[in-house]
Amino acid sequence: MWATGSEGKRVILVAGLLLLFLPSFAQESVLDRELNLPGNSIKASRALGEVSRLTGYLFTYDSRIIDAERVFAIPGFDMPVKDILDSIAGDPTVRYSVMGRHIILYREPEREPVADTLTESAAAKFFISGKITDAESGEPLPYATIGISHRGRGTVTNFNGDFILRISGECLEDTLSVSYVGYVNRRMPVRSLPGNHMIISMDRDFIPIPEIIIRAQDPLLIIRKTVSSVASNYGTTPALLTGFYREGVYRRKEPQVYSEAVVQIYKSPYARSLQNDQIKVLRSRKIENLEVKDTLAVRLKAGLSATLSLDGMRHLFDFLDPESFNFYEYHLTDIVTIDGQTAFVVSFKQREQVTEALMQGDIYINVDNYSVVLAEFEVNPLYIDQTGESFISRLPREYSMKPEYVRYRARYRNVDGRYYLAHVRGDLGFTARGKKRVFNSRFNIFFELAVTDYRTDGVVRFDHEDLAPAYSIFSLTIEGYDEGFWKEFDFLKPEEDLVEALERLNVRLGEFGR
Repeated sequence: MWATGSEGKRVILVAGLLLLFLPSFAQESVLDRELNLPGNSIKASRALGEVSRLTGYLFTYDSRIIDAERVFAIPGFDMPVKDILDSIAGDPTVRYSVMGRHIILYREPEREPVADTLTESAAAKFFISGKITDAESGEPLPYATIGISHRGRGTVTNFNGDFILRISGECLEDTLSVSYVGYVNRRMPVRSLPGNHMIISMDRDFIPIPEIIIRAQDPLLIIRKTVSSVASNYGTTPALLTGFYREGVYRRKEPQVYSEAVVQIYKSPYARSLQNDQIKVLRSRKIENLEVKDTLAVRLKAGLSATLSLDGMRHLFDFLDPESFNFYEYHLTDIVTIDGQTAFVVSFKQREQVTEALMQGDIYINVDNYSVVLAEFEVNPLYIDQTGESFISRLPREYSMKPEYVRYRARYRNVDGRYYLAHVRGDLGFTARGKKRVFNSRFNIFFELAVTDYRTDGVVRFDHEDLAPAYSIFSLTIEGYDEGFWKEFDFLKPEEDLVEALERLNVRLGEFGR
């Protein structure tokens, strides 16, 4: 996408580069800059907006320590930015830190008792939580990637832009990295974040590449280089991944079945290997909002195995396979930033003469090492009827099914030069109609895996008895939707509408633990 056809994008050219050469004292001086805010009193939210407008700096802050509706008095003369921030917060324990063109407002985390050993200090646990938003519109950014820069810890935001991540004390001296396609990568010191629920804003980025450069690139050559670089980018040794998996079936926006689990995945080498990936369940639970009278109960078929198959670098996507090139058209449509680096955007769709149900979408490929960082694709809507009931349990005989969409997403994260699977999601929708019924029933189904931990040392395959068979993952029941259920494991925050639905249903949750 180019500047002439994009709304809300700001071109960051010389100004962005100049920041690299500013001495460190110039950044700190923004807190000493004197401003004169309008009026005799002002709301905290408006005050932050005025400071941002006058200085060009954006705010990242703990949403629990800034009361946006709080009104405070202001003098009719110039005052330093740090004094204005003191008035906005109304709390002497709030601290300020300047990073790039962002000012971070936070409260110092409570000091833990001094540990007797370094091991105890490193074992201390902290939570980092917040919401990732667009700096201009304030809209949440779904599926943003959050990670500790030099450690195998990370997560993604949910559809509302919310995230939560548990870290150990040894991560406090590291850096939190936040990335989103088409946005400038955000990096913040971890030490200022634990205990705070941060609102983290992201700046849009735009790379002004002349169209002639794009036309000169051969998309098939880019994909061939990508395929030949899989082993070097994704690893020739096995890895152990820990992740949070969830799946749901909604009927008319009401959850029928919702399941979630902490899983471990043995990820076999990306070099040519005869070993399959393995998956086992550590903890899980489910809800079932079904009544005895319900004759139409839908369940997702093999959701856990689907997450493994969506690792398109391990199980090469059809549209990346050179043997399938004749079935697709490929075009280099854009060059964007992702994870702080530049990526080609290769769009693909099936050729007109091909009439079977194939995929169409976009692949984001790093321009330097030809790694696939993100793939977003769907079944061609023209031929989606051919997919039938391949994704769900069989419907009763008196019902027929019409698929409406089948969409997928696979995201990878770079940890010190090696790429790991970070997030996969599948969404499908269909209508079911009974032979003697006037109205259709609309269903929406999703499955999702967010990888939260990576390990490569001492990795061995799982014992056969520990493997997770798709038919016996969730069982038993407990009461309440208790976040403490996950104990020391990371989990993906549920969306607001899901939380509301669970509270409204007041259902029971099933538990299974090992």
